Amino acid sequence: MALTRTTATFAPPVMEARRWLDGVNFTDEMPLLNVSQAAPVDPPPLPLRQFLAETALNVPDAHLYGPVLGLPELRSEVATQWTASYGGDIGPQNVTITSGCNQAFAAAITAICTEGDEVIIPTPWYFNHKMWLDMLGVKSMPLVTDNEMLPDPERARALITDKTRAIALVTPNNPSGVEYPPALVRALYQVAQDAGIKLIIDETYRDFDSRDGAPHDLFTAPDWGQTLIQLYSFSKAYRLTGHRVGALVGAESLLAEAEKFLDTVAVCPNHLGQHAALWGMQNLGDWVAGERLEILDRRAAISEYFPQIAATGWKLKGVGAYFAYVQHPFDMGSDKLAQKLVKDIHVLALPGTMFTPENDPDGRQDMRIAFANVARPDIKLLFDRISTVSAQ
Repeated sequence: MALTRTTATFAPPVMEARRWLDGVNFTDEMPLLNVSQAAPVDPPPLPLRQFLAETALNVPDAHLYGPVLGLPELRSEVATQWTASYGGDIGPQNVTITSGCNQAFAAAITAICTEGDEVIIPTPWYFNHKMWLDMLGVKSMPLVTDNEMLPDPERARALITDKTRAIALVTPNNPSGVEYPPALVRALYQVAQDAGIKLIIDETYRDFDSRDGAPHDLFTAPDWGQTLIQLYSFSKAYRLTGHRVGALVGAESLLAEAEKFLDTVAVCPNHLGQHAALWGMQNLGDWVAGERLEILDRRAAISEYFPQIAATGWKLKGVGAYFAYVQHPFDMGSDKLAQKLVKDIHVLALPGTMFTPENDPDGRQDMRIAFANVARPDIKLLFDRISTVSAQ
């Protein structure tokens, strides 16, 4: 097969992992525990589904093309709520609605990069970010994180060349779950500003941050649009995964370039999903707060029950948002171990090899556990099963 944009990268990891289920017979005594994907599997809350149905029936425009940059009302609501949450000056002209947060990243990268450019991404990385960079011909520059899974600003500075266009972060992080401290985010912003490049912050999981208040103060900078690009997803907060609604926040000049990309690949974001996101923002604040508390309880359960497998050599490297990132004690690659867990204990998790450069020693030893869809009792069951695993 000839080399193409798509052959330049790897197969979608979640889809690859699902193929490991083929031929495995799950039982009532040991059903599958799927901790591979971070997307909610439950539908939106009933009031939101009712609103969606009424909108589909009664709003003719919801079935037509809309503005490429999104519904003006939703852009305005994001600007208003973000200004209240982060401070600073964010207007509707700074907000673009996208077909999911992955598209927001793709639009941002396409607007600021060309083939041969470089983007710095901390490892372990979010694999869809790496895939898009590969397909665009942009070189990913791995920024190794420390023992607390945090990127070092000075290491980032040392990676910058005349081809560097951005540093791309995810916080709370996917895959590690770690929440980047405000001072660290500010320091990385300063590195980007000094170099005249962008700092991209994917805040898909901001609604499940354990901290109160703004996770950073970057929007208070008077010229934030010259450096900062923020990405967001409505999928996790309102369970709108199938409706594909995300957001890109940045300078007007950036959005003008992103609009070219968005018009070409999708024309406009899903109209029904945008109406749902707007209604959710205006009506589901208390419900989202309850969802956050449930996720924080699951995070606490990870920490409470982990000593059961720590006793057999496992290590908890990071936990937060929807994820726990763990190190296994066996002399085998995590890709092989992940397939063994499916067969032996009916657990589907993603190996660290899917989040790191090829032959990275940390990737070989690490695994990601996504606990968005496993409540406290299943987390206990998960560690019960893992405690029985051997290297044989």
